[in-house]
Amino acid sequence: MRFIELVKKGNVSSGIAALGNALIAALKFVAAIISGNGSVFASAMHSTADTVNQAFVFFGSVLSEMKPSKRFPTGFGRIINIFCMVAVIVVTVMAYETAKSGWELIQHPEESGNFWLNVGVLVAAFLVDGFILIKAMKEITKESDTKSKGFILFDAFKSASKASPATRLVFYEDLVATSSAVFAIIGIILAQYFGILRADGVISIIIGILMLFVAFRVGYDNMIGLIGVSAPSDVEKKIADILLEDESVVDIYKMRVLQEGRSYHVEATLELKKGLTLAEADDIKFTLSDKLLRAPEIADVVIGIIEDNGEESWHSQKN
Repeated sequence: MRFIELVKKGNVSSGIAALGNALIAALKFVAAIISGNGSVFASAMHSTADTVNQAFVFFGSVLSEMKPSKRFPTGFGRIINIFCMVAVIVVTVMAYETAKSGWELIQHPEESGNFWLNVGVLVAAFLVDGFILIKAMKEITKESDTKSKGFILFDAFKSASKASPATRLVFYEDLVATSSAVFAIIGIILAQYFGILRADGVISIIIGILMLFVAFRVGYDNMIGLIGVSAPSDVEKKIADILLEDESVVDIYKMRVLQEGRSYHVEATLELKKGLTLAEADDIKFTLSDKLLRAPEIADVVIGIIEDNGEESWHSQKN
């Protein structure tokens, strides 16, 4: 029962993407085997990598939702980063195999048939991957609390760093997947209608390079996630504004907001106005902690309190 509850909390985008790409990969492999087309095979390899990755990432997102324990008091948020790093290894291997296949096709070009079968499968893949991509972009804007300015792709790129590692991986992978479907269609047209047989190999190498881009981008994001990275400045400012709203808080002596997946860990030392009793200061601390913890993205809050030292510490830190 508890496991089912965790599954429900798993990353929606990666779960849908894993199912969708499994179907797409199967269709592409069938088309590639029947037609012998290299571009379709490269695209099938990419879809297979996507399926494995997103299944890994979904499982990781489920485990990351486990509650903190006595042995792991800070929770399991970084498990998703580990699973994403495994996904990066899979993408890198698939990218190498795809590029290698493309190079062999350039050296030994072969004719392929079943034009409409290949195009039909790739169009279907484009539509499914496009749907998943739009879903991922909406998840990014939701997780990052971004107000759309009308062009969702631009908003998603701008706000991707604030989204969960799982959602970012789905976004980058399906952005490449939709592009790969278009490139593969171009390769089929060049090879079968214009007789440029080496186009299959060139397109395969291009798709392999795009897969390497995903591996690098996702690998970098999750590497810094495992190390521990500061929250974006606008998130930090939002938290600071909430703390400074209390009339008893004169200044923020120091504050650190650490991002872990889509959660934030807040540590702050506040300067309170002079003349407060210890009981009053404690009440203020607990009130502010509770106020911050109401936000679902804030995992934990540690607040220290000191008396006003007469210096503007927070303003000087931000400049």
